[in-house]
Amino acid sequence: MSLPYGQTRTRVAARHALIAPDGHVKSSVPGITGAATVIVINGAMGARFAQLLVTFEAGGRADFSGGEIETAGYIESGGVTVKIGAEKAKCGAGGFFFAPAESGWSITAPKAGTRITLFQKKFQPLAGSVAPSPIIGDVRDVKGQPFLGDPDARLQVLLPDVPEFDLAMNIFTYQPGATLPFVETHVMEHGLLMLEGQGVYRLEDAWYPVAAGDAIWMAPYCPQWFVAMGKAPASYLYYKDVNRAAL
Repeated sequence: MSLPYGQTRTRVAARHALIAPDGHVKSSVPGITGAATVIVINGAMGARFAQLLVTFEAGGRADFSGGEIETAGYIESGGVTVKIGAEKAKCGAGGFFFAPAESGWSITAPKAGTRITLFQKKFQPLAGSVAPSPIIGDVRDVKGQPFLGDPDARLQVLLPDVPEFDLAMNIFTYQPGATLPFVETHVMEHGLLMLEGQGVYRLEDAWYPVAAGDAIWMAPYCPQWFVAMGKAPASYLYYKDVNRAAL
């Protein structure tokens, strides 16, 4: 729902952004048909990856051939069939997948209204390491672990934390009042989607109320902190680049 009199919660700064759903505008993206696609984050903003929100109509599909781009996807609602190379599976809400570079992949047979977030980046090969393998999974099979010993802040690591992967996709869930334990400042870049609940995100020297449906971009070394607020847990899906040399 749009806000009146030209208002928006969206804020775009040089090294961070909050993208609220009230300002979403559809884009035509080659390879995706029968869907409303919003390019939420990409290089035009200064990011080194892309984050897309795709809402499918019945009969919509996505088809991508192999190349230098790798894709991690999360099914927020609805259901689809995901095929990566020779692997194929039906996925409902909470399903996720990883399509390595050089692997063709597709999304077919979506239920009307299915919403999927995609993270895409150019793969950086690691000398002496094998290429990562395709993954199709479900968050219900991934146990949440206390973050730095806090049982009220639990992290689900969706992709293997091994050197061949140069990206991570995780889900962080906070009980009301739980926080990141300190203001993080690090080299990893983030793309984020609020899945449930609400809270306040600190980005650099600004504090933003956030709720389900909001997206956030955090450039490398953007100071960041989160507190869950309200009476229900808050959770978000996020991307980061990992496991590559400092120079």
